[in-house]
Amino acid sequence: MAVAVLTLGLGPAFEDERARAESPATSAARIIAVYQVKVGNFNLGNFSVTTTLNGSGYQMRGEGKFSILEGLVYKWQGVTASTGEVTEAGPEPATYAFSYSDGGKTDERLRMTFGDGAVQQVSISPRKGTIPGTIPVKREQLEGVLDPMSGAFLTARSTNPHGDLSVCNQMLPVFDGKSRFDLVLKPKKRVMVQNTARTAYSGPAAICRVKFIPISGYQPNNAGIQMMTQSDEIEVWLMPVRGTQMYVPYRIVLPTPVGYGTAVVTSIQVAGSRRASVD
Repeated sequence: MAVAVLTLGLGPAFEDERARAESPATSAARIIAVYQVKVGNFNLGNFSVTTTLNGSGYQMRGEGKFSILEGLVYKWQGVTASTGEVTEAGPEPATYAFSYSDGGKTDERLRMTFGDGAVQQVSISPRKGTIPGTIPVKREQLEGVLDPMSGAFLTARSTNPHGDLSVCNQMLPVFDGKSRFDLVLKPKKRVMVQNTARTAYSGPAAICRVKFIPISGYQPNNAGIQMMTQSDEIEVWLMPVRGTQMYVPYRIVLPTPVGYGTAVVTSIQVAGSRRASVD
């Protein structure tokens, strides 16, 4: 699932992003973002991401349920999770897990552990044979990598909350348990997002161009991989999280064999009672 892809409490209620913009606030300890996911003209459903910051540690959990024509044409549901530590150099993941089911036809569970700055173990159930032609993943390619969750939500930081384009100047080495790839981000432009919904985000965003560079664990003749590799239309819009130095995705755009895939924030809730460690 390419488009998937934040419990220190404030009290009994969350504050929405717009309310926080009007008053001085401390850093968020929990961020809950809901994304609407579309492919082409089809609205697939929602994907929610909750990130909890506790001291220097973080826990992330994402859940999504997607379908077309109430599951008659397409049905998919999955859960993903990541844990680790936030350092000055960026996130250091400890564990990553991903499980999904596509209407009962395929069920898979993946778990990955990290240690000493590298992937230590990957377990996949049920285990499947390697597809012929797949470029093998080498052990040295698993050093200093990020899982998809920590790479997407915990790497962009800036003290400038006004859509700082410098957050786009980064390269993310990612391993999802099967494929190793780099995501190279470059600045495109700054925009102002306007939404009328109370819980939606309104404010500045930095648009980053994204270059997808496959390294290993993929088939070179795969049509989807070729499309992603050749595309110069992949984008991520990063929005600042008020009261922190964090920037997280507001909008993600990428090509697929059946049309453009998009994920856009429809709701974001922020809570916290003291300075979070990402500062």
